[in-house]
Amino acid sequence: MKGDAMFDYDPYSFLETVPAFELTSRSFVDGAVFAPAQVNADAHPGGLDLSPQLSWSGFPAGTRSFAVTMFDPDAPTASGYWHWAVADLPASLTALAEGAGTFSDSATTTLPDVALVLKNDGGLPGYMGSAPPAGHGPHRYMVVVHAVDVESLGLSADASVATLGFNLHFHTLARARLTGLYEV
Repeated sequence: MKGDAMFDYDPYSFLETVPAFELTSRSFVDGAVFAPAQVNADAHPGGLDLSPQLSWSGFPAGTRSFAVTMFDPDAPTASGYWHWAVADLPASLTALAEGAGTFSDSATTTLPDVALVLKNDGGLPGYMGSAPPAGHGPHRYMVVVHAVDVESLGLSADASVATLGFNLHFHTLARARLTGLYEV
């Protein structure tokens, strides 16, 4: 079980500071527990694996695209756990419906065709709901929208989320964040 100091770890604190913009969700409240809709169906009974509804505004005028990520820094690994990573979302897009990033057997997602959907750490392209191990304590799920200064980061579909993060370091104009919690 992790200690309190570990729970304070914020991977974004190591990155260059960029302005913030507004991010809201009808699926969850910042700092509150995820609803079953955002929980992993395979790991937790009642989970639905639906990506959260997101809306954003107030991003810089020079924004040419967006990326959306969801990261669990409290996973029992040395590198955390990426649950969702999407890049190259058009700058005209300012909201995602609940379930828009959800993987299914018949289709990868309902995101725009130009979106680059990377594999999460579970190995599937799309959203993977929260899935902390039983008894490990509360986990934080950092949902972040990145305002990007290029239309496309030029990554291939087999790029890792770490590679996405590396490229975002050089192209992020601003960042908006919400954090959901979940514990079994």
